Amino acid sequence: MRKFFLPYLLLCALISCSDGDLQIESIDFDSVTAQFCTDPQADSDNILFKINDDEALILNLQSGVLNNGVLNETITTESTVPSQSKITYRIFSDNVSTAYFCDEIPPVTPTVIEEIEAEDGSVIIETVSDADGTNFVHTIRLSGVSFVNSAGERITNLTIDEFGEVTTVIAN
Repeated sequence: MRKFFLPYLLLCALISCSDGDLQIESIDFDSVTAQFCTDPQADSDNILFKINDDEALILNLQSGVLNNGVLNETITTESTVPSQSKITYRIFSDNVSTAYFCDEIPPVTPTVIEEIEAEDGSVIIETVSDADGTNFVHTIRLSGVSFVNSAGERITNLTIDEFGEVTTVIAN
């Protein structure tokens, strides 16, 4: 009986182990450059995105959060998620390109497999003027961003602190 029980027990243990339906173990976009379709403007909503193969992180900044500040001073602004700015994480069926976000009519493929909206966090933007005083450089950081998928599972191990830098032109 023992001869059959031990292999049976091992077989049951191997078959019963499951990682569930959780597909996302971490969200890592720190090494990816932020992109946009139209140059960011201080007085309008701005959509920025990062693409990492078949994943994308989309940041919709509220109007006015890219503050065109004061020359030679550093200004920090904050926008809360999701009440003011919105962060969306998408998983696609295949690698995605800039065309998906920028073409007037997006390509048919790849398709969105999963889309998760951030439920909490903040977007912190530090604005300084460049050396020649013609542009403002905005460094965008994310803090305390929290995603919860459709199964109610919180996505941890977020590596998306530095979203990127964008530049706006100083108006004359």
